[in-house]
Amino acid sequence: MRTLYTLFLALGLLAGAGPARAGSDAANMPERFFHGLRTLSAEFHQTVRDHEGRLVQETDGRLALERPDRFRWDYLQPYRQVIVADGRHLWLYDPDLEQVTVKDFDAIGATPATLLSSDRPLSESFEIRDLGQHDGLRWTELRPRDDEAGFENIRLGFTGDTLAVMTLNDSFGQTSEIRFRHVRRNLPLTPGLFTFTPPAGVDVIRDTPPTPP
Repeated sequence: MRTLYTLFLALGLLAGAGPARAGSDAANMPERFFHGLRTLSAEFHQTVRDHEGRLVQETDGRLALERPDRFRWDYLQPYRQVIVADGRHLWLYDPDLEQVTVKDFDAIGATPATLLSSDRPLSESFEIRDLGQHDGLRWTELRPRDDEAGFENIRLGFTGDTLAVMTLNDSFGQTSEIRFRHVRRNLPLTPGLFTFTPPAGVDVIRDTPPTPP
C-alpha cells in the first residue's frame, strides 16, 4: 500500500490547497482551478512506473472531496482499497487484507494527497514553476519545500481551467500518473461519504503519535 499512500498524501494536499499567489502563469493555473472550489468528484485511471519506466501498477477508481481536508479515494480495479479523511483522522482500508490503518490527519503534513482538499495557499508548501504546454495540456510543477516530503515533485496538467492529469515523482524513482475524467465541481455529495466505520472483524492498526507525558 506504500505507493497508494504516498500518492494519496500528495493528493490530500491538493484537497486543502487554496489559491496560489497571483503573478505568474504557473501560479494562475492552479489558482483558477481552486478558486471557489467547495466539492469535487471524478473517476480516475492511475499508473505507476518504476525508475526504468516499466509499468508496475495500474488501477481505476473514483474520488470525492469536500474542502477543507475531507476526501475519499475508492480504488475499484483490479483490487479494492479505500482511503478516507474527515479532517481529524485518515483511514486506509484494504478489504483483501481485512486491515484498516488509522492515522491522525494533522500528522500527514504537506503531502500530495492533501493537495486537492486543503485551503492553505500552495505557495506555503511548494515552489511553483510553469512548464509550458505539451500533449495538449498546460503544465505546472510543484516542488515541496519540505526536504522530507517523500516525493520530488507533483505536476498538474490542465485543459482549460480543469485538472486533467496529475503526476507524482517519488523519492524511490517511481512515477505515478492519475488521469481524471467526468470531473464535477461543486455538486452535492452523498452524506456520510467522509465517515468511515471499520467493518466487523477487521484488524485496526492505529498509526498515531504517542501521547505526551
